[in-house]
Amino acid sequence: MSGRLAFSTLGCPGAPVEQVIELAREHGCEGIELRCATGEILPPAAADAEARTVGARFAEAGIEIVCLASYVQVGMPGEEAALARHLELARLAGASFVRVFGGDPDDPGVAAHAVTTLRAGAESAARSGVRILLETHDAFLTGRAVAGVLDQVGSPHVGALWDVVNPWRAGEPPAVTAEALRPWLAHVQVKDVASVTDLAPVLPGAGAVPLDAFAGELARLGYGGWTSLEWEAAWYPQAAPLYEALSAFRSLTLEHIR
Repeated sequence: MSGRLAFSTLGCPGAPVEQVIELAREHGCEGIELRCATGEILPPAAADAEARTVGARFAEAGIEIVCLASYVQVGMPGEEAALARHLELARLAGASFVRVFGGDPDDPGVAAHAVTTLRAGAESAARSGVRILLETHDAFLTGRAVAGVLDQVGSPHVGALWDVVNPWRAGEPPAVTAEALRPWLAHVQVKDVASVTDLAPVLPGAGAVPLDAFAGELARLGYGGWTSLEWEAAWYPQAAPLYEALSAFRSLTLEHIR
């Protein structure tokens, strides 16, 4: 895994900027993913000035905003304007990426909609200097599914985010995911769970997710991007505190870097 460590504010819902900066400094993380949701540091309804202020506060602290983690579903109709706005918020805050999801896996038109929306979004991304990343999630759980969309989009301004849990629970081995995402991989998220049927978070390295194999595939690809902890405390409030997860995450990543 890369030595450039980050974490998502999904692990500290509602936390102010100062708390996020303190957590990052304490645990050796030089980057963060900002969850873009109501009640968070940078919500979707934020004004331009608010986005600039948030970006400046993290920049002054020496913490990079790696990704604006949006909930835009590019496989659903009518998401073009929302995607364009999230790209603008990311640009103003100084983020490198905007994370997007696919949408309803039961919608037969989800892949076609995703291609159309991402092609249009690629033009906005080119202007903003922010790359759109389609996550292995919902309609596109596997690396092969994400690559199938991105191959059709065919833009350098659109890439892939590998959430380690989802392809694995869909039955796709890490080697297959890595090979599928090879041309597109720009960011990775680490997490661990007890089993494919029990997705409550457990400390990284303590669960069933093949993180060793994941790290080995990243090394084989020569991946040099960010490695980010996504601790899903917003969805699982009974999970261990984020600081415990960050300690385990840092130990795990340092073990693989050595």
